[in-house]
Amino acid sequence: MIKQMLAGVCAVALTAAAIAQPVGQKAIESAFDAQINPTELTDWLKTLSSQPNHVGSPHDKANAEMVLGLFKQWGWDAKIETFQVLYPTPISTTVEMIAPVPIKLGGQEPAVPQDPSTADLSQALPPYVAYQGDGDVTAPLVYVNFGMPEDYKALARLGIDVKGKIAIARYGGGWRGLKPKLAQDHGAIGCIIYSDPADDGYGRGDVYPKGGWRNENGVQRGSVQDMVLYPGDPLTPGVGATDKAKRLTRAQAVTLLKIPALPMSYGDAGKLLSRLGGPVAPAGWRGGLPFAYHTGGDAGVTVHLAVKSDWSLKTLYDVIATVPGAKSPNQWVVRGNHRDGWVFGASDPLSGHVAMMGEAKAIGGLLAQGWRPDRTIVYASWDGEEPGLLGSTEWAETHAAELKAKTVAYLNSDNIGRGFFHIEGSHDLQHFANGIAADVTDPETGASLADRQRANVRTGGRADARTLAAAEKGGDLPIGALGSGSDYSAYLQHLGLPTIDFGFGGEDESGGVYHSAYDTFYHYTTFDDPGLKYSATLAKAVGRAVLRLSGDQTQPMRFGDFADTVAVYLDEVEKLADARRTLDRRIGKSVAAGDYRLAADPLKPMAAPDADAPGPHVELAALEDAVDRLKTSAMAFDDAYAAKSATLSPAARARLNAMLRDVDQLLIDDRGLPGRPWYKNLIYAPGRYTGYGAKTLPGVREAIEERRFDDANIYAVRTAKVLRDYADRLDAARAVVTSN
Repeated sequence: MIKQMLAGVCAVALTAAAIAQPVGQKAIESAFDAQINPTELTDWLKTLSSQPNHVGSPHDKANAEMVLGLFKQWGWDAKIETFQVLYPTPISTTVEMIAPVPIKLGGQEPAVPQDPSTADLSQALPPYVAYQGDGDVTAPLVYVNFGMPEDYKALARLGIDVKGKIAIARYGGGWRGLKPKLAQDHGAIGCIIYSDPADDGYGRGDVYPKGGWRNENGVQRGSVQDMVLYPGDPLTPGVGATDKAKRLTRAQAVTLLKIPALPMSYGDAGKLLSRLGGPVAPAGWRGGLPFAYHTGGDAGVTVHLAVKSDWSLKTLYDVIATVPGAKSPNQWVVRGNHRDGWVFGASDPLSGHVAMMGEAKAIGGLLAQGWRPDRTIVYASWDGEEPGLLGSTEWAETHAAELKAKTVAYLNSDNIGRGFFHIEGSHDLQHFANGIAADVTDPETGASLADRQRANVRTGGRADARTLAAAEKGGDLPIGALGSGSDYSAYLQHLGLPTIDFGFGGEDESGGVYHSAYDTFYHYTTFDDPGLKYSATLAKAVGRAVLRLSGDQTQPMRFGDFADTVAVYLDEVEKLADARRTLDRRIGKSVAAGDYRLAADPLKPMAAPDADAPGPHVELAALEDAVDRLKTSAMAFDDAYAAKSATLSPAARARLNAMLRDVDQLLIDDRGLPGRPWYKNLIYAPGRYTGYGAKTLPGVREAIEERRFDDANIYAVRTAKVLRDYADRLDAARAVVTSN
């Protein structure tokens, strides 16, 4: 099978006549660009997405071997590293309405005649969510909206309790895994998660196959592992899941749920929701199905939910390919994109993966012409991202000491589609990333990626006031902070390595088939990126980042951007604390005055909210002083480096590089965040109740949000310390520059 797969892929055929010897960075990048071929990317995508490639599937392993063979063919030193991870796959799934009428629900998505990939789904797993808790339960159904903390507060005011019942939540509003976790925490014995058509179905546009949006049969699979505690193999937190690893028992693994859960299409969910009684749902809870949404809670709709899984260890296949650096082989630029999908995975993740393959082939072409990077380049085709960032996390935990000693930066991508360039990551690389956007052309408009981003912001694209101001001035756009949801987590938030995540989107329709059996080659090439223009553009953008980081004499960091961003985060935290105290006072006053009773509709009674005492003032003086110090040190270093960098002696530059290579690791506190010590970065983390969404200054911010005021005071001091240490390093680095 592997020989047949490789035979259909164009080999490297580069000669001196085909590509002139590159001289200078611009010439190198031009030669690199010339080798990015959208037709090749399309061929790879078709092969890689031709069969289901979930973890443990035959095609997942075949794809790893294909990628390995191609890397070797392109001149890389490549190998496969394997890990043994707990990954449950469904043996049987049952969901059915018992009352008021019996209806069997669930099952595999039906074929779409226009889409040849869907004609044979015999090798695909049925719709499921990984790491739910097996069980067999029958109970009344309660609609919990998005299933977030505020939704449960609203249910309590309506007098509805999910204890002993099955919760049904719609996707959106927060990370998928929080929905069954919060249902479990509130006493529910099962959970259903469905896709509402208002969010990714006919509320957005024509449904598949007429358009790209989710049809009534599409089901969003996904992981519900509690990754906000730690990602990776649930049984080996903090260590690589190798054959010799000491493992927890399933009962000890805190990231595993206890209650059964299944995903559902809106076609099936409508059969349940349309029959619910109880109060009419609040206005913000009403989706796009053609009936009044009710909360349920009575015995009107009773559901039987059962899941049985194979809880055996499965093998991951990470492909790791290396080009050694000619001058600094012990400094690494690491680039990754995952390869596994829930079913075919054409958009998620293979649209980004084939871009990475294009980069690797083009770098191989440069090698064939005699070019060598100064620093070592490491490319990683990760396995097991979808269930819980498994492959990237286990590799990072296995090689943690070496990565911390050598890595200059980690560059990530994932699924992409037509649209606007987006960049998130470490803010000391913000100027560097903006430089990439300025130098790459959008394939459909002919403008630079940066100019198209600015135009989108200026014409009403989602942006805060700071970003809008930057777009109006034509300068660098602020990049976003990273939470979780892709393979960068271990590198940024556990090891403290500088990280950037690159992507495109906003004009595609891949959200309509996200994590479903309809995420296919046909869908992607019809509705998401016809001709793979944006995959090719991603290759040019991230390839440039790799080439520049592997060749720059000194890491291209601008620390004033980081300091200014942290100052914004501190201002947000201070306003949050003040706003919470004001809100506490207002609610308490209204509760005491009986305002909620008088304002409520007598025919739709609703209890008053719980009144919390106004929170105490958090002591933020040390953090304020540390941020002021950071801004001063960062500006002084940036100015000194701009004035003196061209005249640095080789010895001084070597000392400077050594001091800056691990500066971001100073943002790590080995004690970690409250209740989740795996997350050690005190500037960036996924939110406990947002999952994918980032929380900045997380130790302080989340403690205020959750009324853990002692923790807020503790982490204000700890965060201040890591920022002072960072400023101290910048002062020492400036001394090297100015004393040269």
